[in-house]
Amino acid sequence: MNPTSDFILNQTMLRITDPAQSLAFYQNVLGMTLLDQFDFPDMSFTLYFMGYPSSAIPTDPAERAKWLFDQTGLLELTHNWGTEIDDTARYHNGNEEPRGFGHIGISVPDVYEACKRFDTLGIDYVKRPDDGSMKGLAFIKDPDGYWIEILSSAGLRDLILNR
Repeated sequence: MNPTSDFILNQTMLRITDPAQSLAFYQNVLGMTLLDQFDFPDMSFTLYFMGYPSSAIPTDPAERAKWLFDQTGLLELTHNWGTEIDDTARYHNGNEEPRGFGHIGISVPDVYEACKRFDTLGIDYVKRPDDGSMKGLAFIKDPDGYWIEILSSAGLRDLILNR
């Protein structure tokens, strides 16, 4: 038996400066659900777990916590209290020098249709679907400047096969 066969990628954590803006973006723009929130007053931070639930979210707190940490592909948005009012506490998005973290990716059925919707919502782009040499995928920014790749499995399959 493979000793890692039961491992899953549960979450990627992004630090956020304004929970109201970030939650609105991930819920209203990307259609994610706030799966749970954990406040840590003694340490002055809050965790928001966002994702696309594949089953009903348990209402019992203990069952929900177990369920939450068995999910795949979640975002853990971490708000360190006070960063929303302190310009010196802004986070590095990983795409400015020195580069590090790059982006998260969201698969959509049709990149062009998703971008039409983003346009109506006034979303900031890093790259539109037909910009540059890689056609059919886009990059948008969240409120903290993190890059989000918008892609479709069919479009990327064709891009990879025809490279």
